[in-house]
Amino acid sequence: MRQVAIVLACLLWAIPAAAQSLAERNARLFDEIAAARGVSPAQIDRIRAIFAVSSVLGQGNPAITRHPMTREECNARAGGNALAAHADRRFERICGAKFMAPLYDPATQRPEDAKACIDQFEYPNIPCAYPVVWVKAREAALICAAEGKRLCDAHEWEGACQGALAPPDYRFDLARGLSASAAVNRMRAAHNARHEPAARWSYGPAFQTGICAQNSEKSPTCPGGGWKNCGSNTYPAGSFAGCTSPLRVYDLNGNAAEHMNLPLAPDQMASAGSTTLGVTEMKGSWFIWDKYRAHPDWCRWRAPYWHGDRVMSPGSHENYHLGFRCCKTLDQAPAP
Repeated sequence: MRQVAIVLACLLWAIPAAAQSLAERNARLFDEIAAARGVSPAQIDRIRAIFAVSSVLGQGNPAITRHPMTREECNARAGGNALAAHADRRFERICGAKFMAPLYDPATQRPEDAKACIDQFEYPNIPCAYPVVWVKAREAALICAAEGKRLCDAHEWEGACQGALAPPDYRFDLARGLSASAAVNRMRAAHNARHEPAARWSYGPAFQTGICAQNSEKSPTCPGGGWKNCGSNTYPAGSFAGCTSPLRVYDLNGNAAEHMNLPLAPDQMASAGSTTLGVTEMKGSWFIWDKYRAHPDWCRWRAPYWHGDRVMSPGSHENYHLGFRCCKTLDQAPAP
Protein backbone atom coordinates (compact mmCIF):
# COMPACT_ATOMS: atom_id res chain seq x y z
CA MET A 1 0.00 0.00 0.00
CA ARG A 2 2.87 2.38 0.75
CA GLN A 3 4.27 1.93 -2.78
CA VAL A 4 0.83 2.52 -4.32
CA ALA A 5 0.50 5.77 -2.35
CA ILE A 6 3.94 6.91 -3.50
CA VAL A 7 3.17 6.23 -7.16
CA LEU A 8 -0.23 7.95 -6.92
CA ALA A 9 1.27 11.01 -5.24
CA CYS A 10 3.90 11.30 -7.96
CA LEU A 11 1.29 11.11 -10.71
CA LEU A 12 -0.84 13.80 -9.08
CA TRP A 13 1.84 16.48 -9.47
CA ALA A 14 2.91 15.57 -12.99
CA ILE A 15 0.49 18.08 -14.60
CA PRO A 16 2.13 21.51 -15.09
CA ALA A 17 0.91 23.98 -12.45
CA ALA A 18 0.34 26.80 -14.94
CA ALA A 19 -2.20 24.65 -16.79
CA GLN A 20 -4.38 24.27 -13.71
CA SER A 21 -6.85 26.60 -12.01
CA LEU A 22 -6.60 27.13 -8.26
CA ALA A 23 -9.62 24.88 -7.72
CA GLU A 24 -8.05 22.12 -9.82
CA ARG A 25 -4.74 22.41 -8.01
CA ASN A 26 -6.49 22.26 -4.63
CA ALA A 27 -8.48 19.18 -5.68
CA ARG A 28 -5.22 17.43 -6.57
CA LEU A 29 -3.68 18.68 -3.35
CA PHE A 30 -6.40 17.02 -1.26
CA ASP A 31 -5.88 13.75 -3.15
CA GLU A 32 -2.14 13.98 -2.57
CA ILE A 33 -2.55 14.64 1.16
CA ALA A 34 -4.67 11.49 1.42
CA ALA A 35 -2.26 9.41 -0.68
CA ALA A 36 1.06 10.59 0.79
CA ARG A 37 0.13 10.92 4.46
CA GLY A 38 -2.90 8.68 4.88
CA VAL A 39 -5.22 11.48 6.04
CA SER A 40 -8.71 10.02 6.35
CA PRO A 41 -11.64 10.82 4.02
CA ALA A 42 -13.52 12.51 6.88
CA GLN A 43 -10.51 14.72 7.64
CA ILE A 44 -10.07 15.55 3.96
CA ASP A 45 -13.72 16.63 3.82
CA ARG A 46 -13.14 19.01 6.72
CA ILE A 47 -10.02 20.42 5.09
CA ARG A 48 -11.82 20.82 1.77
CA ALA A 49 -14.60 22.78 3.49
CA ILE A 50 -12.07 25.21 5.03
CA PHE A 51 -10.42 25.81 1.66
CA ALA A 52 -13.84 26.33 0.03
CA VAL A 53 -14.53 29.45 2.09
CA SER A 54 -11.48 31.24 0.64
CA SER A 55 -10.94 32.39 -2.94
CA VAL A 56 -7.13 32.48 -2.57
CA LEU A 57 -6.09 29.69 -0.17
CA GLY A 58 -3.78 27.23 -1.90
CA GLN A 59 -0.26 26.96 -3.30
CA GLY A 60 -0.32 30.37 -4.97
CA ASN A 61 -1.99 32.02 -7.93
CA PRO A 62 -1.25 29.65 -10.86
CA ALA A 63 -1.49 32.49 -13.38
CA ILE A 64 1.48 34.38 -11.98
CA THR A 65 3.45 31.99 -9.74
CA ARG A 66 6.79 30.91 -11.20
CA HIS A 67 8.54 28.32 -9.05
CA PRO A 68 12.35 28.30 -9.32
CA MET A 69 12.52 24.52 -8.96
CA THR A 70 10.23 21.76 -10.22
CA ARG A 71 8.98 18.92 -8.11
CA GLU A 72 10.81 16.52 -10.41
CA GLU A 73 14.07 18.29 -9.61
CA CYS A 74 13.33 18.13 -5.90
CA ASN A 75 12.50 14.45 -6.17
CA ALA A 76 15.77 13.80 -8.00
CA ARG A 77 17.68 15.52 -5.18
CA ALA A 78 16.13 13.01 -2.79
CA GLY A 79 17.38 10.07 -4.83
CA GLY A 80 14.34 9.75 -7.05
CA ASN A 81 11.69 9.14 -4.38
CA ALA A 82 11.29 11.90 -1.78
CA LEU A 83 8.41 10.22 0.02
CA ALA A 84 10.44 7.07 0.63
CA ALA A 85 13.62 9.01 1.42
CA HIS A 86 11.93 10.97 4.21
CA ALA A 87 9.94 8.07 5.68
CA ASP A 88 11.02 7.40 9.27
CA ARG A 89 9.38 4.52 11.12
CA ARG A 90 10.76 5.62 14.49
CA PHE A 91 9.38 9.14 14.20
CA GLU A 92 6.09 7.81 12.80
CA ARG A 93 5.75 5.51 15.80
CA ILE A 94 6.49 8.32 18.27
CA CYS A 95 4.29 10.95 16.61
CA GLY A 96 1.51 8.70 15.32
CA ALA A 97 1.66 10.43 11.92
CA LYS A 98 3.90 10.63 8.87
CA PHE A 99 6.48 13.35 8.35
CA MET A 100 6.47 14.69 11.90
CA ALA A 101 9.46 15.19 14.20
CA PRO A 102 9.49 14.89 18.01
CA LEU A 103 10.09 18.09 19.99
CA TYR A 104 12.56 17.52 22.82
CA ASP A 105 15.89 18.63 24.28
CA PRO A 106 18.66 16.27 23.09
CA ALA A 107 20.84 17.29 26.04
CA THR A 108 18.53 15.62 28.53
CA GLN A 109 15.93 13.65 26.54
CA ARG A 110 15.40 11.03 23.84
CA PRO A 111 12.94 11.48 20.97
CA GLU A 112 10.66 9.04 22.78
CA ASP A 113 10.44 11.51 25.69
CA ALA A 114 8.74 14.13 23.52
CA LYS A 115 5.35 15.48 24.59
CA ALA A 116 4.67 17.02 21.19
CA CYS A 117 5.69 16.72 17.54
CA ILE A 118 5.95 19.22 14.69
CA ASP A 119 5.45 18.83 10.94
CA GLN A 120 8.80 18.31 9.25
CA PHE A 121 7.65 20.30 6.21
CA GLU A 122 5.48 23.34 5.63
CA TYR A 123 1.85 22.42 5.05
CA PRO A 124 0.71 20.24 3.27
CA ASN A 125 3.64 18.54 5.06
CA ILE A 126 4.66 16.46 2.06
CA PRO A 127 8.28 16.36 0.84
CA CYS A 128 8.65 18.08 -2.54
CA ALA A 129 5.15 19.67 -2.36
CA TYR A 130 4.87 23.46 -2.68
CA PRO A 131 3.78 25.18 0.54
CA VAL A 132 0.18 26.27 1.03
CA VAL A 133 0.06 30.08 1.27
CA TRP A 134 -2.54 32.87 1.21
CA VAL A 135 -3.75 31.36 4.47
CA LYS A 136 -5.14 33.26 7.45
CA ALA A 137 -3.99 32.24 10.93
CA ARG A 138 -7.55 31.15 11.70
CA GLU A 139 -7.63 28.92 8.62
CA ALA A 140 -4.27 27.44 9.55
CA ALA A 141 -5.52 26.62 13.05
CA LEU A 142 -8.70 25.05 11.64
CA ILE A 143 -6.81 22.96 9.09
CA CYS A 144 -4.46 21.67 11.79
CA ALA A 145 -7.46 20.82 13.99
CA ALA A 146 -9.12 19.00 11.09
CA GLU A 147 -6.17 16.61 11.12
CA GLY A 148 -6.19 16.16 14.89
CA LYS A 149 -3.26 18.56 15.27
CA ARG A 150 -2.98 22.21 16.33
CA LEU A 151 -1.13 25.41 15.57
CA CYS A 152 2.27 25.48 17.24
CA ASP A 153 3.13 27.88 20.03
CA ALA A 154 6.01 30.23 19.24
CA HIS A 155 8.44 28.50 21.63
CA GLU A 156 7.79 25.13 19.95
CA TRP A 157 8.66 26.46 16.49
CA GLU A 158 11.73 28.15 17.97
CA GLY A 159 12.83 24.93 19.67
CA ALA A 160 12.41 22.96 16.46
CA CYS A 161 14.63 25.51 14.71
CA GLN A 162 17.23 25.87 17.47
CA GLY A 163 17.54 22.11 17.88
CA ALA A 164 16.34 21.94 21.48
CA LEU A 165 12.86 22.48 22.89
CA ALA A 166 13.18 24.83 25.86
CA PRO A 167 10.50 25.40 28.52
CA PRO A 168 7.98 28.14 27.67
CA ASP A 169 9.51 31.51 28.49
CA TYR A 170 6.67 33.93 27.80
CA ARG A 171 6.88 37.01 30.04
CA PHE A 172 3.16 37.15 30.76
CA ASP A 173 3.85 39.54 33.63
CA LEU A 174 4.98 42.15 31.11
CA ALA A 175 1.71 41.86 29.17
CA ARG A 176 -0.75 42.55 31.97
CA GLY A 177 -2.93 45.60 31.46
CA LEU A 178 -1.52 46.38 28.01
CA SER A 179 -3.04 46.35 24.55
CA ALA A 180 -2.05 43.38 22.39
CA SER A 181 0.44 45.41 20.35
CA ALA A 182 2.08 46.93 23.42
CA ALA A 183 2.18 43.54 25.16
CA VAL A 184 3.80 41.82 22.18
CA ASN A 185 6.43 44.49 21.76
CA ARG A 186 7.33 44.56 25.44
CA MET A 187 7.47 40.76 25.68
CA ARG A 188 9.51 40.41 22.48
CA ALA A 189 12.11 42.96 23.63
CA ALA A 190 12.77 40.94 26.78
CA HIS A 191 12.76 37.66 24.87
CA ASN A 192 15.09 38.80 22.10
CA ALA A 193 17.54 40.38 24.52
CA ARG A 194 17.74 37.09 26.41
CA HIS A 195 18.27 34.85 23.39
CA GLU A 196 20.30 36.96 20.96
CA PRO A 197 23.68 35.99 22.48
CA ALA A 198 22.99 32.36 21.49
CA ALA A 199 21.37 33.20 18.14
CA ARG A 200 21.58 30.50 15.51
CA TRP A 201 19.78 29.41 12.36
CA SER A 202 18.26 26.02 11.73
CA TYR A 203 21.41 24.96 9.82
CA GLY A 204 24.10 26.51 12.01
CA PRO A 205 25.45 29.42 14.07
CA ALA A 206 25.71 32.02 11.29
CA PHE A 207 23.48 33.18 8.44
CA GLN A 208 24.45 31.72 5.08
CA THR A 209 23.20 32.16 1.55
CA GLY A 210 22.67 29.18 -0.72
CA ILE A 211 21.68 26.88 2.14
CA CYS A 212 17.90 27.26 2.18
CA ALA A 213 15.04 27.84 -0.25
CA GLN A 214 15.59 31.58 -0.44
CA ASN A 215 17.15 32.50 -3.78
CA SER A 216 13.85 32.96 -5.65
CA GLU A 217 12.42 36.25 -6.95
CA LYS A 218 9.44 38.45 -6.25
CA SER A 219 7.08 38.83 -9.17
CA PRO A 220 7.88 42.11 -11.02
CA THR A 221 4.38 43.41 -10.21
CA CYS A 222 4.49 42.40 -6.55
CA PRO A 223 5.40 45.79 -5.02
CA GLY A 224 1.75 46.68 -5.68
CA GLY A 225 0.67 43.70 -3.58
CA GLY A 226 -2.32 41.44 -3.93
CA TRP A 227 -3.33 38.04 -5.29
CA LYS A 228 -3.17 39.10 -8.95
CA ASN A 229 0.25 40.72 -8.64
CA CYS A 230 2.29 38.48 -6.33
CA GLY A 231 3.35 35.00 -7.31
CA SER A 232 4.06 32.49 -4.56
CA ASN A 233 7.44 31.70 -6.07
CA THR A 234 8.34 29.03 -3.53
CA TYR A 235 10.50 25.94 -3.80
CA PRO A 236 9.28 22.38 -3.21
CA ALA A 237 9.42 21.59 0.50
CA GLY A 238 12.65 19.97 1.64
CA SER A 239 14.52 20.79 -1.58
CA PHE A 240 17.63 21.82 0.35
CA ALA A 241 19.03 19.02 2.48
CA GLY A 242 21.27 21.45 4.34
CA CYS A 243 18.32 23.57 5.46
CA THR A 244 17.44 21.14 8.22
CA SER A 245 17.40 21.73 11.96
CA PRO A 246 19.09 19.36 14.43
CA LEU A 247 15.60 18.00 15.17
CA ARG A 248 15.20 17.20 11.44
CA VAL A 249 12.68 19.90 10.56
CA TYR A 250 12.99 21.50 7.10
CA ASP A 251 12.58 25.02 5.69
CA LEU A 252 12.26 26.82 9.00
CA ASN A 253 14.43 29.43 7.31
CA GLY A 254 13.36 30.32 3.78
CA ASN A 255 10.54 29.18 1.48
CA ALA A 256 7.40 30.42 3.29
CA ALA A 257 7.07 32.44 6.47
CA GLU A 258 4.81 30.62 8.93
CA HIS A 259 1.88 31.41 11.20
CA MET A 260 2.34 30.47 14.86
CA ASN A 261 0.43 31.17 18.05
CA LEU A 262 1.93 33.73 20.44
CA PRO A 263 0.14 33.48 23.79
CA LEU A 264 -0.21 36.64 25.87
CA ALA A 265 -1.58 34.75 28.90
CA PRO A 266 -1.24 31.18 30.21
CA ASP A 267 -4.74 30.24 29.05
CA GLN A 268 -3.81 31.03 25.42
CA MET A 269 -1.15 28.33 25.04
CA ALA A 270 -2.01 25.74 22.40
CA SER A 271 0.60 23.40 23.90
CA ALA A 272 -1.35 23.49 27.18
CA GLY A 273 -4.62 22.54 25.46
CA SER A 274 -6.11 25.99 24.87
CA THR A 275 -8.36 26.53 21.85
CA THR A 276 -8.75 30.25 22.63
CA LEU A 277 -5.20 31.01 21.42
CA GLY A 278 -3.31 34.27 21.48
CA VAL A 279 -2.13 36.55 18.69
CA THR A 280 -0.49 35.85 15.37
CA GLU A 281 3.27 35.43 15.21
CA MET A 282 4.98 35.16 11.80
CA LYS A 283 8.06 32.99 12.11
CA GLY A 284 11.08 32.41 9.93
CA SER A 285 11.88 33.96 6.57
CA TRP A 286 10.85 33.43 2.98
CA PHE A 287 11.95 32.72 -0.53
CA ILE A 288 13.93 35.91 -1.41
CA TRP A 289 16.21 36.05 1.64
CA ASP A 290 19.43 35.44 -0.26
CA LYS A 291 18.73 38.69 -2.13
CA TYR A 292 16.85 40.76 0.45
CA ARG A 293 16.77 40.19 4.21
CA ALA A 294 13.78 42.18 5.39
CA HIS A 295 14.33 41.44 9.10
CA PRO A 296 16.32 39.09 11.36
CA ASP A 297 15.38 35.41 11.09
CA TRP A 298 17.46 33.57 13.68
CA CYS A 299 15.59 30.79 15.38
CA ARG A 300 14.37 32.35 18.62
CA TRP A 301 13.87 35.86 17.20
CA ARG A 302 10.36 37.25 17.72
CA ALA A 303 8.90 39.87 15.43
CA PRO A 304 7.06 43.10 16.27
CA TYR A 305 3.28 43.13 16.13
CA TRP A 306 3.25 43.06 12.29
CA HIS A 307 -0.24 42.59 10.81
CA GLY A 308 -1.20 41.68 14.35
CA ASP A 309 -4.52 40.11 15.24
CA ARG A 310 -5.97 37.34 17.35
CA VAL A 311 -5.20 33.96 15.77
CA MET A 312 -8.89 33.09 15.54
CA SER A 313 -9.96 36.43 14.08
CA PRO A 314 -11.67 36.10 10.67
CA GLY A 315 -9.56 39.06 9.54
CA SER A 316 -6.12 37.70 10.40
CA HIS A 317 -3.41 38.37 7.83
CA GLU A 318 -2.78 36.38 4.63
CA ASN A 319 -0.28 36.89 1.80
CA TYR A 320 1.67 35.26 -0.99
CA HIS A 321 4.64 34.07 1.10
CA LEU A 322 2.89 33.21 4.37
CA GLY A 323 2.12 29.58 5.20
CA PHE A 324 2.14 27.38 8.29
CA ARG A 325 2.94 24.00 9.77
CA CYS A 326 1.17 22.09 12.52
CA CYS A 327 2.13 20.63 15.90
CA LYS A 328 0.58 17.68 17.67
CA THR A 329 0.28 17.02 21.38
CA LEU A 330 1.12 13.43 22.30
CA ASP A 331 -1.57 12.27 24.69
CA GLN A 332 -0.05 8.88 25.41
CA ALA A 333 3.43 7.51 25.75
CA PRO A 334 4.52 5.69 22.60
CA ALA A 335 4.57 1.93 22.53
CA PRO A 336 7.96 0.42 23.55
